[in-house]
Amino acid sequence: MAIDKKIVFSGVQPTGILHIGNYLGALVQWKEMLNEYNCIFCVVDYHAITIKQDPKKINQQILNTVKIYLASGIDPKKSIIFQQSDVSAHTELAWILNCSAHIADLNKMIQFKEKAGLHRETVSVGLYDYPVLMAADILLYNTDIVPVGEDQVQHVELARGLAKRFNNQFGETFKIPEAVIKKAGARIMGLDDPTKKMSKSAKSVANYIALTDEPAIAAKKIARAITDSGSEIKYNREAKPAISNLLTISSLLSNKSINELEKKYQGKGYGVFKKDLAEIVGNFLTQFQKKYNNFKDSEVKEILQQGSERAKQLAYKTLKRVKEKLGIIPTL
Repeated sequence: MAIDKKIVFSGVQPTGILHIGNYLGALVQWKEMLNEYNCIFCVVDYHAITIKQDPKKINQQILNTVKIYLASGIDPKKSIIFQQSDVSAHTELAWILNCSAHIADLNKMIQFKEKAGLHRETVSVGLYDYPVLMAADILLYNTDIVPVGEDQVQHVELARGLAKRFNNQFGETFKIPEAVIKKAGARIMGLDDPTKKMSKSAKSVANYIALTDEPAIAAKKIARAITDSGSEIKYNREAKPAISNLLTISSLLSNKSINELEKKYQGKGYGVFKKDLAEIVGNFLTQFQKKYNNFKDSEVKEILQQGSERAKQLAYKTLKRVKEKLGIIPTL
């Protein structure tokens, strides 16, 4: 890794189906960072098991997630791509940070409240505590920048808080990371509900366009997507959230500005716009899936193995430093 470049860390759970919201909100940004930063991208499988997973399926889901990375242009020669559970330093540091974290810190986590709902007393401790593991993921690699969606900023703030708390108690140990949110496309909303973020764990497939959807299926989802009252093709997140979301998708995939699209569809209805959007999305999916299907499982496993070896060198160096600060192992 280049000494003069800042370090970027991010990861995706190998659960659900990755969709164009993930691509436009995260993966495109990752690709853009490859030349400017030292990039570390993880498949966070330990985060995935905070809820029940099918052991027969998750291994393939891990490989498929990496294929999505690769098809998105994430070059393993310019980054480190690895599987979280291959580097035990993640869970070791998570335990150490647990001993600095406060119950009050975790009680503030909005995502836990949303995911647990009315079942807070019966969900796994892992679901409650996973923000601490996420903090460990970030802090292990002396991360400077964490590219996240708006809903994950709170977790980066927890990582910053835990790092500062540890540094204050034991001396300078962790670098304090910064969250970076991509403005355009950072929050692609659901096709069936433009007030909520597009989600790979959504109960309805009408919510998202999966990166593995056939173009014809994607076209049907777009045709059935919720629209706003009136027929004007105008970007206004407050008054017209549904069409604004579709305009964002069209803009990002076609490389045309929102203003250009508004002028193009002036005086035209939703039907014309949706038909054109379906064609744009279909072309994108065809090209994306061609690359995705080109990668073999054996190739992905080799990339993960090489990535984990590189990640271990960085992670265990940090973990050793932390243990020395704690007095668990003697300093040289």
